[in-house]
Amino acid sequence: MAVPKLAALAGSQFRSNPYPFYARLRKENPVIQLMTPDGHLAWLITRYDDALNALKDKRLSKDIANLGGKPPWVPKYFEPLARNMLDMDDPDHARLRTLVHKAFTPKLIETLRGTIETLTEELIEYAKPRGRMDLISEFALPLPVAVISQMLGIPKQEQDKFHRWSKTIVSSQSSKFGAFKAIPSVISFLRYIRRLVGLRQLRPENDLTTALIQAEEAGDRMNADEMLAMIFLLLIAGHETTVNLIGNGMLALFTHQDQMEKLRGDASLDASAVEEMLRFDSPVEMATERYATERVEFSGTAIPAGARVYVVIASANRDEQQFERSDQFDITRTNNRHLSFGMGAHYCLGAPLARIEGQIAIAALLKHMPKLRLRVPYNEIRWRPGLVLRGVKALPVEF
Repeated sequence: MAVPKLAALAGSQFRSNPYPFYARLRKENPVIQLMTPDGHLAWLITRYDDALNALKDKRLSKDIANLGGKPPWVPKYFEPLARNMLDMDDPDHARLRTLVHKAFTPKLIETLRGTIETLTEELIEYAKPRGRMDLISEFALPLPVAVISQMLGIPKQEQDKFHRWSKTIVSSQSSKFGAFKAIPSVISFLRYIRRLVGLRQLRPENDLTTALIQAEEAGDRMNADEMLAMIFLLLIAGHETTVNLIGNGMLALFTHQDQMEKLRGDASLDASAVEEMLRFDSPVEMATERYATERVEFSGTAIPAGARVYVVIASANRDEQQFERSDQFDITRTNNRHLSFGMGAHYCLGAPLARIEGQIAIAALLKHMPKLRLRVPYNEIRWRPGLVLRGVKALPVEF
């Protein structure tokens, strides 16, 4: 099999159905070398067992500095983002994660349930008179944007621009041009966060930004750059994955009517349905890059020290060796230890929030819109380009 180019895997056409390609890799070449857009060699890991082990393997570093290498050059203004929690190893990662846990607590997330329910019903009631909508831009997007923005203390009238900024940023990894095009969005994003943090330092509020500023562990607090990077990460990760969870999940229901009717008839399946949506069409296509600090081996293939490694979550979640009938969408599935939120030290901090949002949103759609259906043929659905996240650009529906 020819060595694929990473950029080819980021295209909209490939992302519409990457699963046959991943199935072939799992069978024939489960750890494969490829070429990145910047001309470097990297490795894809596609089998479930390998992916699970790789996500927990401390020999695969998130921080290239731990290999003695230098991170890619970024303008000085962007340097704080190069030191975000997602790209750190312990002890720095553990320190920041402990501090953010002080603010981003399960108790806080559970108190949001009423807010999420209210926002969901408002969006549905607003759309009802028209009889149609784009399920992404008019529902799946504004819901998590409103939730994470309210948590951080961002006014409603300023929420739309956050999605425009983050959409540009998360798509930027697929090409050098994309990275260049993202610069204005990053600048705007950082300026706003700096102002927000400065305002909360002067006038604390009952919001997550204030809680992050005040979070303390053994006398330790986040410095200004760490605070900037943390809020930046929470804003993007706090809504992008949930948009895809709701959009991909509803598309799976539209194309599996028997499962939709089963879910309509049994509210006790809400939780298992969302877990199956996460597995079947994961909002995260592949984990962000890791770097081998020494020679490591997966499925009999040696990855040399210094190599860049990508764990393909979407492939691991369809591995027939782990999941019975892996290509079948089954909302009653019980053996469902998917990897959509990662595993190990970097397990997604916002997983409980995404699950609650997904369960509430999808249950409300089925309850209040009993005739909800796709307005266009499936083959007209277009997927967003990019390497890390996987979701549709739009999902036209009628009801």
